[in-house]
Amino acid sequence: MPRNLDRLLRDTITPPPGMTVVDFTAPAGAAALFAPDSVTWRVMKNPVALMVGGIAGVILELAEPRVRTGVWEHTTFRSDPAGRIRRTGYATMVTIYGPAETARTLAANVSRRHAMIGGETPGGTPYRADDDDLLTWVHATAAFGFLEAYCRFVHPLSGAERDQFYAEGAIAASLFGVHTPPRDVHAVARSFESMRPALERSDIMFEFLSLLKQAPLLPPFARPFQRVAIRAAIEIIPPWAREVLGLNAMRLPLGGETALRALGVTSDRVALETAPPAQACVRLGLPQNYLYR
Repeated sequence: MPRNLDRLLRDTITPPPGMTVVDFTAPAGAAALFAPDSVTWRVMKNPVALMVGGIAGVILELAEPRVRTGVWEHTTFRSDPAGRIRRTGYATMVTIYGPAETARTLAANVSRRHAMIGGETPGGTPYRADDDDLLTWVHATAAFGFLEAYCRFVHPLSGAERDQFYAEGAIAASLFGVHTPPRDVHAVARSFESMRPALERSDIMFEFLSLLKQAPLLPPFARPFQRVAIRAAIEIIPPWAREVLGLNAMRLPLGGETALRALGVTSDRVALETAPPAQACVRLGLPQNYLYR
């Protein structure tokens, strides 16, 4: 594997400083929330799907004014966007590939923090971070982003596989307080349609995208990929949402999709021994390259 690709893949799954490091290889035989043959394990191992899908999810989250206010006023997105995204990404790895008990503990800690966050939007609408409709929106947008990024830039999935991905996601969603997570493609579409009237353009969105372009998410040599990933994230959100948010001018450049797909396909076959997906396979007695064949 080319050295730069190896470094890029490692940087997308390394825990940020100050975050508890989880040993994904232990204890031996400890089951995860999801089975090794799940669609979730297959999709979420891919660093291109993680980065592009994660950014798309945040864009859609920030389109909702209550979520946007909570994120902007109560997290480190403004001061440390790279750290915030890395912490979220690593927490996602723990939830999916870590031992189930570790995932449950993490979810409980996150839920406790959400219970302490609340306020009022600039427009005067009260909110709490643990409001069910907001938790559902955050879950639906994240799941949508990861799945669409995988299908667009790595490997297309069948309708049944897409439905299964959403159905599996309900397992983790319930731990984070989501009472009625969407369980198939049609349910996600209904969730988007119901939230559509509330979504709005905001200067915060453009500030977030500007910060993200400069944030040290990846090593310097990979910054062009980072900028392409941001545009790819915009590309996969629904066209009507791009229109509402004023993002139609920020589409993928010529050749960008082809290059990103080549990286996505290649990284889908590269098993890194230090990556949570490969380590989780070892914990369960499977070949390290089980997910990458």
